[in-house]
Amino acid sequence: MTAYRRVAALRTARDLTDHLDRLGVSLPFRARSADEADALAEPCAIGDGLLAGNRFCIQPMEGWDGTADGAPTDLTRRRWQRFGASGAKLIWGGEAVAVSPEGRANPHQLTIDADHAPALAALRRDLVDAHERAFGRTDDLVVGLQLTHSGRFARPRAGGRPEPVILYRHPLLDRRLGIAADHPLLDDAGVGRLVQRFVEAAVLAQQAGFGFVDVKHCHGYLGHEFLSAHARPGPYGGSFENRTRFLREVVAGIRARVPGLAIGVRVSIFDSLPFHEGPDGGGVADAAARPYTCAFGADPADPLRTDLSEPKRFLGLLQELGVRLVNLTAGSPYYNPHLQRPALFPPSDGYQPPEDPLVGVARQIEVAAAMKRAFPDLIVVGSAYSYLQEWLPDVARGVIATGGADFIGLGRMALSYPHLPADVLAGRPLERALFCRTFSDCTSAPRQGLVSGCYPLDAFYKARPEAAALVASKAGRA
Repeated sequence: MTAYRRVAALRTARDLTDHLDRLGVSLPFRARSADEADALAEPCAIGDGLLAGNRFCIQPMEGWDGTADGAPTDLTRRRWQRFGASGAKLIWGGEAVAVSPEGRANPHQLTIDADHAPALAALRRDLVDAHERAFGRTDDLVVGLQLTHSGRFARPRAGGRPEPVILYRHPLLDRRLGIAADHPLLDDAGVGRLVQRFVEAAVLAQQAGFGFVDVKHCHGYLGHEFLSAHARPGPYGGSFENRTRFLREVVAGIRARVPGLAIGVRVSIFDSLPFHEGPDGGGVADAAARPYTCAFGADPADPLRTDLSEPKRFLGLLQELGVRLVNLTAGSPYYNPHLQRPALFPPSDGYQPPEDPLVGVARQIEVAAAMKRAFPDLIVVGSAYSYLQEWLPDVARGVIATGGADFIGLGRMALSYPHLPADVLAGRPLERALFCRTFSDCTSAPRQGLVSGCYPLDAFYKARPEAAALVASKAGRA
């Protein structure tokens, strides 16, 4: 098993660049200068009358601390308040919110319907109020809501039993997830009903005060599965036009019902084969017949190689539809987490990374930059920055200064060090003890049925009884 050098050990810029050279990758890099304005502090007009006051974005994450019927709890409110006080001016949804109860990825994920909309409105207000208390203004704060259906990864009921909703027979994931050969596909009428649920959810989101909605197309969930549904018959599978019909119908429905609401799409812009733990603990790609067409943004002849031809076509479609907000990520946390969120330490059901995580960071940053160059009028949010740790601000500044993205998306880092954007923009010394070191406990805990949070670094979660349960579960796997 390869031992990768820890980012915390790269103490100087020369250490970082030398290490990147050895890896054969590069990252844009720009240290803060007292002689020029910080690129991260520049406002960005994102269309539809929305202005974000800086270039930091809090990414949507899947919450595990709602009520059994999908309403926020005090733990949810604490997290959103911390996001509001972070200093980031673009909040991409706070977390994923299911458009229907059966579409939840876990039994405590939030849902949006007429009964829950008032609680979501109050949750957004909590975030906005926290921002106003910290920074004195909210006219340059943009808060959206991510709308999701978990598809084949749905686990909506107590106990977390899988209740997959699938679009086609997947040659690898069906076997891995125990989906029987006679498990029904979501029929076309069911797709139509879900289109209406997304549209109705967007109406409720606007009424709750959100500035935009994200029609989620990433991480193996339902929207993402449509993009690889080559094997699905009928109007929602096969051709590119059919595989994007769901998106086009949702966007058209939202435009018709709430024409003033901005729309964004978070998309896994490339994917790969599923990976599994090999004999030495490292990640190994599953064997699959060629051509392999189940990975959107991968070469069917060699699915370990990225192919951006269809992803570019997809972004071109978004541009035609007037969808300017695009949040780029990759892969899935369920079957290739090293691709999706590079980390040194795997989650409980994962594997040791098959590459230095900095290679994964550079890959996502490079692809986002390529997409931004191809579609300069789109507003692009980049992902995979948390693993950079101490070097995050300088790389983020380099990305913005070179036009590689419009916003720097923070996910796990926002759990351990939510006020990082405020510290960076104010020029304050950074709190090294709060940097996310990608221990993956924020993933391992929910996989054990525990509430979400940063157990290693957030004193609040460290003191909760779930922390001891997590330690015990990890010891049992050692």
